[in-house]
Amino acid sequence: MHIMAFVFINDGEPGLHEDYKDWLERLAPHEPISAYRHNRTGESNGDAHLKRQIMGREVVVEITNGKLDFGPWEQIFYGEFDGTKGEKGF
Repeated sequence: MHIMAFVFINDGEPGLHEDYKDWLERLAPHEPISAYRHNRTGESNGDAHLKRQIMGREVVVEITNGKLDFGPWEQIFYGEFDGTKGEKGF
């Protein structure tokens, strides 16, 4: 269903993406699962909802002369905070 999907625009640098993951995990750690009221429904993705809220699900992209207008290293990235092991991440 990809309801925990997110998109963002930033530099395509792997270290930055790892920093995002670490930062988001500090803000909304996955465990303990019991820390989230949402998980009382039998799910275990309370943290994913909060992380997705922080990262957002849409971006605004500037178009100049018919082309995407990014900085030299910027790209659009898609990620998942929920799902199977292979789907999580960005």
